[in-house]
Amino acid sequence: MSRRTRFLAGVLALALTAAGCRPAAPPAQQAIAADNWTNPGGDAGKTHHSALTDITPANVATLGLAWQADLGTNRVLEATPVVVDGKMYTSGVAGRAYAYDAATGQELWRFEPTIEMQVNRTVCCDMANRGVAVANGKVYVATLDAQLYALDAKTGKVVWQADTREDKARGISSTGAPEVAGNVVLIGNGGAEYGVRGYVSAFDLATGKLVWRFHTVPRDPKLGPQDHPDLEAALPTWDRASRWDLGGGGTPWDAINYDPETGLVLIGTGNGGPYAIAQRSPTGGTNLYLSSLVALDAKSGRVKWHYQETPGDSWDFTATAPMILTRLSIDGQDRPVVLHAPKNGYLYVIDRRDGTLLRANPIVRVNWSRGIDPKTGVPIIDRAAADFTAGPKIIFPGTPGARNWFPASYDPASGLYIGSVLDMGNLMFVQPGPLRPRPRSLNTGAALIFTPQLAEALPTLPPALAGMVKALPAWREVLANPGTSEMRAIDPLTGRTVWTQPMAGWQDRGGTLTTGSGLLVHGTLAGQLVVRESRTGKVLKTIETGSSILAAPMTYRVNGVQYIAVMAAWGGGGFPYVPRYAAAYQRANLGRLLVFKLGGGPVSPPPALPPLEVAPPPPAQAPGVTPMTIAAGRGLFFGNCAICHSNQHRAITPDLRRMQPGTHEAFTEIVLKGLLLQGGMPRWDDVLSPADAAAIHAYLIDAQAKTRAEELEKRKRGLPLDAPSLAILSNY
Repeated sequence: MSRRTRFLAGVLALALTAAGCRPAAPPAQQAIAADNWTNPGGDAGKTHHSALTDITPANVATLGLAWQADLGTNRVLEATPVVVDGKMYTSGVAGRAYAYDAATGQELWRFEPTIEMQVNRTVCCDMANRGVAVANGKVYVATLDAQLYALDAKTGKVVWQADTREDKARGISSTGAPEVAGNVVLIGNGGAEYGVRGYVSAFDLATGKLVWRFHTVPRDPKLGPQDHPDLEAALPTWDRASRWDLGGGGTPWDAINYDPETGLVLIGTGNGGPYAIAQRSPTGGTNLYLSSLVALDAKSGRVKWHYQETPGDSWDFTATAPMILTRLSIDGQDRPVVLHAPKNGYLYVIDRRDGTLLRANPIVRVNWSRGIDPKTGVPIIDRAAADFTAGPKIIFPGTPGARNWFPASYDPASGLYIGSVLDMGNLMFVQPGPLRPRPRSLNTGAALIFTPQLAEALPTLPPALAGMVKALPAWREVLANPGTSEMRAIDPLTGRTVWTQPMAGWQDRGGTLTTGSGLLVHGTLAGQLVVRESRTGKVLKTIETGSSILAAPMTYRVNGVQYIAVMAAWGGGGFPYVPRYAAAYQRANLGRLLVFKLGGGPVSPPPALPPLEVAPPPPAQAPGVTPMTIAAGRGLFFGNCAICHSNQHRAITPDLRRMQPGTHEAFTEIVLKGLLLQGGMPRWDDVLSPADAAAIHAYLIDAQAKTRAEELEKRKRGLPLDAPSLAILSNY
């Protein structure tokens, strides 16, 4: 048997074992497979657990940098690399892809999609990409603008390209990792807030030809029969007079798992769009297949089972958090299960053969439901606490979710599910007036304020609204505990927390890795790579990197040496709001791939950001600008620009209160004509008129003048010049 054949046999055997298949591979084949990390989740079950044991609690003190790669970006890195046969493959911003010698760090190739494929303004949560798939000598990666590429694994050359956009007029994006399932490769789409109808597409591995597509939301019944037979069953769960023009949401933008034991593809679907079901499906309904796990036949795309985690979603409770496939002994039976902790606050254990709910336990404060009916598996929704269409409500958990895209790990030896858990809520209310959606624009139909920010934001709300908030029963919860972020080890069958360690704040919630030697590895926004005992949470080693770390680490072995690798850069959801404890608040947000080994050296941190200077003087307002012009510009700014430019700091996108004269002069060309497209700034001439751009500019000139006056006063008084977020000042 050749070395290549032995390697492939070992990978398949360990993958099937991880997915719950038997018999297990012989030890020698398992050892070969354990050297590799064959997909972003590590194995077929995506457990983010490695059997490698060379790095141990006894020797981890010598862990240090082996090599690093500068990826040339100051935007978010969320991918977990893949290692196959000594070669590392990973993705970066917006679908860039890279290959390295996994032992030396020598770059083998890099793939740079066209700038048009990288710049997409219909993305809620930064220019993220969560990894690649590797199969049949090809590397598969999706770009932000929803192109799927197959690259030659040796050279990085394009083998084929598929445009996954069904309707180019919609705000479709792709940020997840592709998933190989037999002879097809799958990718989902994002954009639920941008008028998108969710779907997952399966393409032929060799040719890129579309094999099948499954939509997660029915289409308008006035158009005739549904475009997939299994949507006929979903249609009665929607109002036939739903806002079909807005797509409905349900976008499967991340979690896709192929289960080789059953031949099923499990997808996690997204939230409804717009958020409130009263605006989306006026007479209600469960709205299949929103916020669900859906099992599809990998060959045909037909639905085999589904479990809806949040029926009638109104709270942005996506079910797109990563899934883990494993086996558990439950009620005396050995069951193949999927472990899933989505945004809605519950940790689910589901039989992956037929979708039977086996366990569901809350892991954070939950007030949108009063629990799960044990007979039906359906949550008991508390409309009095959670229906915000009749008035503001504080909902637990919040839209960032108890858990989200950042992977957890499952250690089969301890039986612990380990990951970052966010316990907080948010205020939600429907904005006054009718919903007036705009194409390729953010159309949530709701306003949000996270509970850690609510006390600060409350004085800026209209007095009547602030009074209603203070009268809510959940307001006491906010005052007592606005929110916590923790690294937790949880018993998946009971939901009991075995151990917990605090994280720095609600945005500090990175992915995890566990190993066969009893290690837990994760990063922090403050810039540390932390190694703990997985059974106790005890810190064994902390490495200062100077770069915020959100992505899940991974581990592999080459020539008998075990390595740990992680992508490092701040960004993602809420990326303009850089928390003060983040390394990116103090230092340049230089995107890097960091690789460690025993006996390695220190990590050089990125350079410190220069001290903040007083905002430069803005130009004079154009003739005819009035307070009404500025107010209109503020509304346009927060409706279009604030998602990227409500800066708390300078690490990622420019603070538009600090524009230099040349930027002011070119403002219209930048906004309407794409002058800075190469820098990641899209053009807006399809949405904004010249008068709109002028009004936004007038608002920013006014904001810059006020910021400069405030900072001159602070300088005079010897106070720090940290500028608060524009959103905190003006958004409510």
